[in-house]
Amino acid sequence: MSGKLNTYGNHSLSTLSEKNKVRLRPGVIFGSDGLEGCQHTLSEIVGNSRDEANAGYGDKIMVNRYRDHSIEVIDFGRGIPIEFNEIERKYNWEIVFTILYGGGKYHNNQAGSSYKFSVGLNGLGTAATQFASEFMDVEVIRDGYQYTLNFQQGENVTGTPEGYRKEKNPSDPPGTRIRWKPDYQVFNEIKIPLEYFQKVLKRQAIVNKGITFELYDEFSGETYTYLYPRGIVDYVKEHSEEADLTDVKYYEAETKGRDRPDKPEYHVKMEVAFVFNNEEPVLEYFHNSSFLEHGGAPDKAVKNAFIASVDQNLKDRNLYKKGEKKITFADIEDSLILVSNTFSTETSYENQTKKAITNGFIQQAMTAFLKEKLEIYFIENAKDTKVILEQVLINKRSREKAEKTRIDIKKKLNKKVDNITNKPKKFVDCRSKDKDLRELFIVEGDSALGSTKMGRNSDFQGIMPVRGKILNCLKSDYDKIFKNDIIVDLLKVLECGVELNTKQRDLNTFDIDRLNWNKIIICTDADVDGFQIRTLILTMLYVLTPTLIEKGFVYIVESPLYEITDKKNTYFAFDEGEKREIVKKIKGKYSLQRSKGLGENEADMMWETTMNPETRRLIQVTPADIRQTKDAFDLFLGDNLEGRKEYIEAHGSKYIDEVDVI
Repeated sequence: MSGKLNTYGNHSLSTLSEKNKVRLRPGVIFGSDGLEGCQHTLSEIVGNSRDEANAGYGDKIMVNRYRDHSIEVIDFGRGIPIEFNEIERKYNWEIVFTILYGGGKYHNNQAGSSYKFSVGLNGLGTAATQFASEFMDVEVIRDGYQYTLNFQQGENVTGTPEGYRKEKNPSDPPGTRIRWKPDYQVFNEIKIPLEYFQKVLKRQAIVNKGITFELYDEFSGETYTYLYPRGIVDYVKEHSEEADLTDVKYYEAETKGRDRPDKPEYHVKMEVAFVFNNEEPVLEYFHNSSFLEHGGAPDKAVKNAFIASVDQNLKDRNLYKKGEKKITFADIEDSLILVSNTFSTETSYENQTKKAITNGFIQQAMTAFLKEKLEIYFIENAKDTKVILEQVLINKRSREKAEKTRIDIKKKLNKKVDNITNKPKKFVDCRSKDKDLRELFIVEGDSALGSTKMGRNSDFQGIMPVRGKILNCLKSDYDKIFKNDIIVDLLKVLECGVELNTKQRDLNTFDIDRLNWNKIIICTDADVDGFQIRTLILTMLYVLTPTLIEKGFVYIVESPLYEITDKKNTYFAFDEGEKREIVKKIKGKYSLQRSKGLGENEADMMWETTMNPETRRLIQVTPADIRQTKDAFDLFLGDNLEGRKEYIEAHGSKYIDEVDVI
């Protein structure tokens, strides 16, 4: 060790002050030093006001979002205690605003406690938010007085020996007003979007029935009000609307117990609302009014109870096929809208951000509670039970079929196209490997393959022929689609995978970065058959790779309708108007003929009219309104026969002249 400085000694260790624990390490307290952490300050302050209202003090909470990105929360509770605390030998404002793990919620399980159930059990939120703020201004009205405090970057700057200003105010109702601005020196981003405010306050209204949450947005001047008189029941009905398979059910219970024999006993309140529904499933968990993004104990309880109950009923009614595997929760969840809202006087959160709870007793109690309620429900509601069990089995078998499809897709599409070993039949690649240059022409039939192959620039233009009219992907299931060799070969050449509209997300293998082409150009004859083939190819891309259309990778090349020749030149007209213009300019005799199919064109004509980037005409397929595009595809190529008939009756006369019949 000689020759080296020994710098590690008794003087090397240090601690952070309360303020710097937050300002220098915000990720430890808020989960992030970015926008997510900054947003959590709103949840902390709103949570404290919510605790007051839920304890019976005030039924309205107001939040203001200001242009300078400061935030204000106003409640009508008892008002935060501010003055000197003889027991702690400190001012109460110090305990609340400047001491981590300080507050009035550490004895919730004891008689006479300030709160029975609360969000802010760790005593971190208010002080941590104050330390992480550029400024925080506090106004409290209680006991006939108004108290004012001011903080800047973690320091009290009120300017009085007590740290607050006190004035008589016997007329205004009690409550607390806190305005703060998250500090750019603490968080990388403080511009919390309006949508986050709306989401937080709506969720608070959902799980705190009868409490009004009002949001004012200074940016727009709009005010938003959230109130759910029946709480989670109203929320479940809001989601389910007209697609319910059953009626909405609501259960609640209270109990008490311990996580371990050596741990203190605590109280638990549980409420669950659910409905079976075939639209978008919803599964949300709340605890002490805090949204549990990752669930934890309630999530495990719901899954265990529903799997056990539904599986037992399927067995009792002999609805499983011989040798069929047991259901999973995914089969139930696909048709379930469920919201649970639990409360407890002791809570074990995974961390300060409160995205999951780990209480063993809550999981145990909630599992038993739900199993009992579901057993009674299935006995007393025979009609609903039949519908639920049948739907769960449909979901299960669809999932298993989708899994088989996923394996087939993986086998067929995941291999990179190799021109030697696995090149799709008749696909003609180009030499360039530069994706920014490569163009893929999807052409109609083998004859068009020959002419385009001869007329192309082989450096950057590849060709993939399709044989006849491909499968209508809007009217076929995925199993049939992926047994179609033409479609599978096209997808192999694109190399970007597929994005499928199913509940099984793992079927989506699409990755735009794997796309091996800069342009995908559909090239068909200018006749009825050509138009239909073009439409079927577009439909395939729309169903299986819609992002390619949305991002502008898909094109249609216009083929000329007429070939006009005089003594010296040949002209090409792409529509009737161009034909008339060309004919007017020609002096003397000329010949006019309808253009041949692509397969009959000479190579030089093919290059000039269809493949030369300087002279060809491309139409980029860029739907400005995806919904409108979807409706058009559904109308003309889907199962809406009545709609198609009505459209033809109303608009068919406009297209009589374009019908290619004699």
